[in-house]
Amino acid sequence: MTLTAQNRSAATKDRGAVIDQNCGAVLDSEHVGDIRGALGTIRLDDTAPRRGTSAVLKTLLAIIGPGLIVMCGDNDAGAFATYGQAGQNYGTRLLWTLLLLVPVLYVNQEMVLRLGAVTGVGHARLILERFGKFWGAFSVIDLFILNALTIVTEFIGITLAAGYLGLPKIASVVLAALVIVCAAFTGSFRRFERIAVAFCAGSLLLIPLYFLSHPGPSQMGRDFVLPQLPGGSGQLATVMLLIIGIVGTTVAPWQLFFQQSYVIDKRITPRYMQYEKADLWIGIVIVVIGGAAIMGATTAAFAGTHAFGQFTNAAGLAAGLQAHAGRVAGVIFAVALLDASIIGAFAVSLSTAYAIGDVFGLKHSLHRGVKGAKGFYAVYGGLIGAAAAIVLLPGSPLGLLTEGVQTLAGVLLPSASVFLLLLCNDREVLGPWVNGSKTNIFTGAVVAILISLSVILTASVLFPQISPRQITDIMAGCGAVSVLAAGWALTRRLRAPEAARCAAIDRSGRDSWRMPSLALLQRPAMSAGRKVGMSALRLYLAVAMILVIVKVVQLAVAH
Repeated sequence: MTLTAQNRSAATKDRGAVIDQNCGAVLDSEHVGDIRGALGTIRLDDTAPRRGTSAVLKTLLAIIGPGLIVMCGDNDAGAFATYGQAGQNYGTRLLWTLLLLVPVLYVNQEMVLRLGAVTGVGHARLILERFGKFWGAFSVIDLFILNALTIVTEFIGITLAAGYLGLPKIASVVLAALVIVCAAFTGSFRRFERIAVAFCAGSLLLIPLYFLSHPGPSQMGRDFVLPQLPGGSGQLATVMLLIIGIVGTTVAPWQLFFQQSYVIDKRITPRYMQYEKADLWIGIVIVVIGGAAIMGATTAAFAGTHAFGQFTNAAGLAAGLQAHAGRVAGVIFAVALLDASIIGAFAVSLSTAYAIGDVFGLKHSLHRGVKGAKGFYAVYGGLIGAAAAIVLLPGSPLGLLTEGVQTLAGVLLPSASVFLLLLCNDREVLGPWVNGSKTNIFTGAVVAILISLSVILTASVLFPQISPRQITDIMAGCGAVSVLAAGWALTRRLRAPEAARCAAIDRSGRDSWRMPSLALLQRPAMSAGRKVGMSALRLYLAVAMILVIVKVVQLAVAH
């Protein structure tokens, strides 16, 4: 439910707290007010129905931003390297992974945008409040470490692009860091979003790159729909590592934290849920087109050459594209890489700053100036400054670090998806907006698949000569465990009291429903089975992370 103009006037007098009960649990008073997007404005007291194409389009333009930015940030420097490696080493035979990830992207991001619009509270704070300090701290620490490393990969992309374009490394890194910091430090949400959307438009450079490279569209069409594992048993561990890297770069944990908090900071409420979903779909289409364009272009550039199967880094991809399609193609790729790296740094840094602000109760809004949110901007600027400094250190294995970060993201994603699923089934949190059974079944299957991929990764690290039959056995074993877990959950549901089992979700009036203050929520009951399951998942993920890090270090030493 939106506030009236009178409510808004009262809120202005007391910026330390949100005074209207319909604001629910909003933690920062700047998260309530007019929606001031890059492409339009919606006043807080504008409750008129949207009738006619013009009104709908104007509303959509004002809402566009969270989904577009998070998805364009998804096709960042790590994605360029990962998709490019897939194209250079295996052609378009891993293109099917992008198509399979589309429903995963939508369902995951739709759940977090729903959480943001309905609760007004960031992802990190919800985990802390609903699952306790241990789980909240664990999730935030995971996020902070992975995001810090991811931002380093964005600056790796900046240095590689600058090097190809003949620009001085130090000056390029410093200038990029200043652009990223200054864009956020304006004290205006609208100015930041306009800058970010302008960079998002740069993602469209991958379309002319695709046509300049002349890839085989019929082969790409087949590889989109026919899953296969190239390379044979001798390269199976490497291929599986790359597939998990593709999963990690396409569906990353930071995306969940970023979009939920950004939706809140943009002041989007449940009333505009459908428009935000459209925004998300626009972003997803751009992600898939961009990833496919990179794979197709690099396949065309390296097929039949001595460099096929010999991926080095993104600069090598640009050089190969130049040799195949001319200098213009190489420059377009480098500029698109530079653009993508900056967008990624925007989004990943913000997701971290938002999460820290949520957990520690700091003011955390782009609507505030630096003086009004010092801790928020200190985290953001500190991450950018540290990453810029690291990439300037001589001798760093930058290419391997990029691949390792994407793989780590794939390993950590199952735990993030588990918390997301639990939160979206918490009626205290989402009320009439909780998941339906179909969404739960799909998301449960996604979590099972992600865990299976993670187990395969661990096995591939431990046993580099693992065979296709052994991988099939692992998948079958994980599938059996998933079936047993689903059967156990179904049995518990059937044994529940009939009233609880048959209780329907009342979704009436949900456009005006907001989560009450966190202090008013009843703490969820944590069953013994859930505690055991979550503890086992965390233990496994910790072991898997260590093994992946060991693998990357071994590759770095060999390199």
